[in-house]
Parts: sequence; structure tokens; C-alpha cells
Amino acid sequence: MRMIALAQDEILRLLSTHRGLFSLLGFALIWAGVLNYGILPASAFFVGANESGLSELLLPRLGLSAWQAWPAPELAVYWVVSLYLLPLMALLTSADQTASDRSRGTLRYLVLRCSRLEIFFGRFLGQCVIMTLLILVTLGTVLMVIAGNSGEYLAASLGRAPVILVNLTLLVLPYIALMAWVSVMARSARQATLYAMVIWLSVSLLVSYLQARFGPLALLDWVLPGSQVSQLLRLSDWQTLDYALIPILHTVVLLLIGGSLMWRRDL
Repeated sequence: MRMIALAQDEILRLLSTHRGLFSLLGFALIWAGVLNYGILPASAFFVGANESGLSELLLPRLGLSAWQAWPAPELAVYWVVSLYLLPLMALLTSADQTASDRSRGTLRYLVLRCSRLEIFFGRFLGQCVIMTLLILVTLGTVLMVIAGNSGEYLAASLGRAPVILVNLTLLVLPYIALMAWVSVMARSARQATLYAMVIWLSVSLLVSYLQARFGPLALLDWVLPGSQVSQLLRLSDWQTLDYALIPILHTVVLLLIGGSLMWRRDL
């Protein structure tokens, strides 16, 4: 119950602080730009490409043959854009899970009422709920666009909405877990973001070195969060859950690292 209360507090903190409201405003502006200047023009282009037969030549070359399996072009473009945009938003919005509390000294007050791990996992859970709500909002805007542009595709698009929601939620979990880990080491959201970049680049360089030194290793292809995105681009419908185990494993490993550090680190 205390973890749920901490998760609720994380959501309320987003809605009641200037930084949280500014983050939401920034996300709304970014998404409005992506929707108006990215998704809508791209979907209009592929509608014309389908009518002319150009898509049959273009999409296979780009590895995007599964686009034609989506019921509406807006939904297909949203799927691709979200696979790259939402992880970035997860990194930015979830950077300050425990960092600022450590800097202000409020973590010492919180541990009088709940354990360190309850704080760690409660804040993580709150960020998961926040990102799920943001995914629902973005998906809802695209469904409204589909309803306005081509209402005959709305029912089929609504049927695909759950699979998109599940996949995108799984996709962002490792990124939130990564920020939960680095937030334990940092004293500000900016510092946590810097730590995440250093860890990401270090692991990327290590993987590149190992592959160059020992040759292609299938296991190394899945080390970094988001490594399944290139495969998801080629799939549609519930087939996309074939790679669900990858982000789950990433999340578990990152949470174990962050949780163990939270347990030992001075507050």
C-alpha cells in the first residue's frame, strides 16, 4: 500500500510542480508538432503511394512492409514514430525519481515512514503510470484524427489500440528503470540524464568492441534497451509481442541494479 501511495505522490508531483507542468507543456508542444508536421503528412504521402502502387516498391526496401497491415495509415505512422519518440520522452520525464529528494534531504524523512526499496519501486511505478497515460493521450489523438479523416477505419483502429498500448508500455519500461537507477546516483534530473548518457555510450562502445573482437554474437544484439525496435517495425498486430520478453528482462536487470544501489547508498 505504501508503494501505491508513493506512486500516487509521484503523479501528483508532476501535476503540482512548475517543473512537472513545464514538462507536460513541452511534451504537448512536441507532440502537436509531430502530429501536424510528421504523422499527418507522412500518412497522406503513403495514401497516395498506395493508390499509385509506389508503396509496393518503396516499403519493402525500407523494411516497412508491415505498414500495409495496419488498418489506417495514420496508425501505421504513429506506430513507427512512437517507437523512437516515446523512449526519449520516458528518459526526460522520469529523470528525477529520487535525485532531487536526495539533494534536498527529504529522502531521510521518507525512510522514517517506508523502506528504501518501497521508495525506489513506488517512484518507478508512478513513472510507469505517467508514461502509460501519455501513451493513451497520444494514441487517442491519432484515433481522433482517423475518425475525422477516414471514419470507416476507426473500428479496426480501435481494435488495434490495445496491442499498441501494450507494446509501447513495455518499450518504455527499461528506460524508466534506467532513470530509476541513475537517479539513485544523482542529485538532480540533469545529472541523472548525464549519467544515463554515459552508461548508454559506455555499453554501446563495449558491445561494438566485443563484436569487432569476437565477431557477431546474437546475445550482444539484445543488450541495450530498445534493441527490438528494428524488429517491431517489421511486424503488426499481436505478432509484435514476440519480442515482449526483451524489454521485460531489461527492466528486471536495471531495477535489480538500481534497487541494490538504493539499499546501500547513503541518503
